[in-house]
Amino acid sequence: MNEFMEFFNNSSSESVSTSVKLFLLLTVLSLAPSILILMTSFTRIMIVLSFVRTSLATQQMPPNQVLVGLSLFLTFFIMAPTFSQINEEALTPLFDDEINLEQAYERAAKPLKEFMSSHTRQKDLELFLNYSQAERPSTINDIPLTALVPAFALSELKTAFQIGFMIFIPFLVIDMVVASILMSMGMMMLPPVMISLPFKILLFVLVDGWYLVIKSLLQSFG
Repeated sequence: MNEFMEFFNNSSSESVSTSVKLFLLLTVLSLAPSILILMTSFTRIMIVLSFVRTSLATQQMPPNQVLVGLSLFLTFFIMAPTFSQINEEALTPLFDDEINLEQAYERAAKPLKEFMSSHTRQKDLELFLNYSQAERPSTINDIPLTALVPAFALSELKTAFQIGFMIFIPFLVIDMVVASILMSMGMMMLPPVMISLPFKILLFVLVDGWYLVIKSLLQSFG
């Protein structure tokens, strides 16, 4: 009888452990889009690539699927060290029953906090800390995610728009030159965008624009 009760208790504990792991997995999968967008480099990459397409005025070329796919793979490439650290320090020990769920959460949050804090402006972080009336954190690990995540997203938006502004300048110059030439020739009814588009594409190809954009994005996270 005692052996049966011991076996029953062990089976129950294993069942509970499996249920917790499944619940954790489902939770992560349900929050994966938000985590990917707001806690990684995806936001900056996607916005910059969208700016490139808009500045070229190529409408839907490249299509959204290509931009999103490229942004995802670049995000995985940039975040690979962070994801590897989370897997080694949090997920693997949790699945091996070496640590509990709370310890796994703390260990997983540490690499993400280090990444986000290194790309978050102090002004943006202070905005949310002051609004929540939270105490000033002494270390990175003391920063609450409720303040760090929106501050990081706000900083990423500003950085992405700054890069997008620099991308727009050469193409804006081409549009202005083409528009001036058409006006001087009296062709005011001809859309300048139609004439400037081939020149913008030619310039972008000659300078190897996609390489330069991706290189700048990778260096911005260096």
